[in-house]
Amino acid sequence: MKIDLTGKRALVAGVADSTGFGFSIAKSLAEAGATVCVGTWPPALNIFRTLLRRGKMDEALTLSDGSKMEFEKIYALDAAFDTLDDVPEDIKTNKRYAKEGDYTVGGLAKSLVEDFGDKPLDILVHSLANGPDVQKLLIDTSRKGYLAAVNVSSFSLVSMVSHLGPLMREGGSAVSLTYLAGERVIPGYGGGMSSAKAALESDTRVLAFEAGRRYGMRINTISAGPYASRAASVTGVINEIIEFYKANSPLEKALDPSEVGNTAAFLASGLASAITASTVYVDNGYHAMGKAL
Repeated sequence: MKIDLTGKRALVAGVADSTGFGFSIAKSLAEAGATVCVGTWPPALNIFRTLLRRGKMDEALTLSDGSKMEFEKIYALDAAFDTLDDVPEDIKTNKRYAKEGDYTVGGLAKSLVEDFGDKPLDILVHSLANGPDVQKLLIDTSRKGYLAAVNVSSFSLVSMVSHLGPLMREGGSAVSLTYLAGERVIPGYGGGMSSAKAALESDTRVLAFEAGRRYGMRINTISAGPYASRAASVTGVINEIIEFYKANSPLEKALDPSEVGNTAAFLASGLASAITASTVYVDNGYHAMGKAL
């Protein structure tokens, strides 16, 4: 039984290099036959385009049949903002933003319709997270830092489903990425990020009901184990957490990002047509453990 996404278009929000889960999900979707568009944070967009243009990512882009994954479209996206009216003046005039057009969630929705028609999407992947105070204990986190973490890491899913749900074709689905810190204490994962992940998981359930009734789409989230992506490395403790998971999980191994990508492809496919409002654990079983070895 094969996962077949031929003829499907995916938007993966949160791809800026080849190291993160977002890229691995994009690659798995492409392996299954989907065409893939990506949304990239404007400050990282020029570097991302340069890496692609110079062939620095060619090895990572190579698919199992020897062909190279091509992104159908690369959009500038800052999911902290719904419209350009929401963007502070200092960001609007920043040189990394000024030439990128409408990089808001609302602007992305308009661009997709302009590029591909009224119903351009089948699959939405939310691979967005940012907490400016992530290295701080929650008790030492500023209000500004906490709200920024929740805004980008969880409310952005609400915004994207609101704006992109109407653009979904029949059988559409969305998947996001969460982490066990939304349920349990993970020292070192601070700055309100644990709160943001808890909100993301709650919002997944509520949005699955509301968007399921309104748009007929499914919404799930993947609780992935730790992986040393560029983004995760800013916590300063990621390698320690990886080793702890490896030593204490039912499957005594490190997580491969393709395992998350393949799960996302399954959830996006018709094989998962009755799965929605779920948190799916892809962490070698660590979430089930109640005692460290």
